[in-house]
Amino acid sequence: MLSALATLDEDHPRNRRVTVSGRVLDTLRDAIIQLRFSPGNPLSEADVARQLGVSRQPVREAFIKLAEAGLLEIRPQRGTFVRKISRREVANARFIREAIEVAIARKAAAEATGDRLSDLDALIEGQRRAAGDGDHAGFLRLDEAFHQGLADAAGCEDAWRVLEGLKAQMDRVRYLSLPDATPLHVLIEQHAAILDGVRARDPDRAEAAMKRHLSEILFSLPRLAEAHPAFFLD
Repeated sequence: MLSALATLDEDHPRNRRVTVSGRVLDTLRDAIIQLRFSPGNPLSEADVARQLGVSRQPVREAFIKLAEAGLLEIRPQRGTFVRKISRREVANARFIREAIEVAIARKAAAEATGDRLSDLDALIEGQRRAAGDGDHAGFLRLDEAFHQGLADAAGCEDAWRVLEGLKAQMDRVRYLSLPDATPLHVLIEQHAAILDGVRARDPDRAEAAMKRHLSEILFSLPRLAEAHPAFFLD
């Protein structure tokens, strides 16, 4: 279990201006989402605290927040376990995410500036390099950066913060799906299609491309649940 955890990274993009509790939370969340902690596995508060070199209090706080986010299950008198993936919750999160990100794509098509579009182009090129190198974790970081960058280009930073709290279950499925369920080149082409719609100032085109992209998980989810039944609740 301990080898799945990296030490606290002061230079992590999300960690520079937060407390020790926040860094512990980010580190554990990343380990769960990236499936370094498998669904169903037990977690020890004492072991995590020792590995990260912190007291048990920030770990306890992180466990509570991760349980509230649906990533951990705290069972009284039995321990804490990585929660299995709920197909229903993934589908619900995707539904909400589509509603928000379609609105973002339409707004970006009306408002994104040339500099923002160049930044998004660079992220897609980075995804191509990561895919070519077989760097799946790097690819998914750039994937997230693309969606966040699109929200920034639309002036919807607050909407992205809402999405970050919703998409944890989806993110676990995304890590589980690579590289087999959805080829990386397909995801890259879908991002390029979204950006093409935004660049053309065509909200309908950007919306349609975003819907196609976010529907991908609906096709891969049943196959993944069948291939990894121990990871899923339902």
